Amino acid sequence: MYRRPDRPQCAAALATILVLVMGLVGCGSSSTPASGSVPDTIRVALLPDENAAEVINKNQPLKTYLESKLGHKVELVVTTDYSSMIEAMAHGRLELAYFGPLSYVLAKEKADIEPFAALTEVKGQPPTYRAVFVANPASGIKNLKDVAGKTVAWGDPASTSSHLIPKAMLADAGLRVDRGDYQEQHVGAHDAVALAVQNGNAQAGGLSKPIYEQLVKNGTIDPSKVVVIAESNPYPNYPWTVRSSLPEDFKNNVRAAFLGLDDKSVLKPFKGAGFAPVKDQDYDVVRQLAPLLNINLAEFSR
Repeated sequence: MYRRPDRPQCAAALATILVLVMGLVGCGSSSTPASGSVPDTIRVALLPDENAAEVINKNQPLKTYLESKLGHKVELVVTTDYSSMIEAMAHGRLELAYFGPLSYVLAKEKADIEPFAALTEVKGQPPTYRAVFVANPASGIKNLKDVAGKTVAWGDPASTSSHLIPKAMLADAGLRVDRGDYQEQHVGAHDAVALAVQNGNAQAGGLSKPIYEQLVKNGTIDPSKVVVIAESNPYPNYPWTVRSSLPEDFKNNVRAAFLGLDDKSVLKPFKGAGFAPVKDQDYDVVRQLAPLLNINLAEFSR
């Protein structure tokens, strides 16, 4: 169990999140359909945790699949960052969105949305995943305590597995950035974290375990230069969400499309075996970690 940190911790990171989220950020079409209606084109947002063009290209099978199941055209959207994705959903500019656990918790405070499915790595198993803390062996880091005095790379400030969870792992090891125990930098995406560590721009970093494994598999990173020194406990996986104001029959069709999905070409970019049902309460464990970033969810929703 991670200890609750002092409230001043990571105020700078929170400020980044709040500044970005409070702005109204456009996404996709500028027109917003009337509440309760389904637009001709369904706007589906994917997480900006890797290169946007690559994310869209890899998910063309998902686009084709959803168009066949829902009877609507589908536009895949990758926003500039997590915060703009939250705002786009909050202002009705998206119908479906694939959030990270923390960005979902933040979005839920501002948008009327429902989580309905999350990835499972093995059919019949809970839809959970893990984060990994990685280091460059040249840094001399062999465990979390060795991170003291080093530079750590994080992804987006609102990322769960590339910021919140690995930061909690360091806090549990007695290291806090607000005390100056280590330095940090946000580099945007999970792959950028791994590359920063590999290239020596940071000595360590945190990212999603499935993404790390994929980066190794496709040769983007050298596992002899970016090694895993710690692995997190399992956390609820990235949730697919739908705007609550959409008609129930449409939402039911969406749920059925994801929960019945077994097409390997569609599932390949998600690195899993399928999707399992989730509910909002599943993400309470993430809400409990929110104070680590000095986030007061009640105040965030105002």
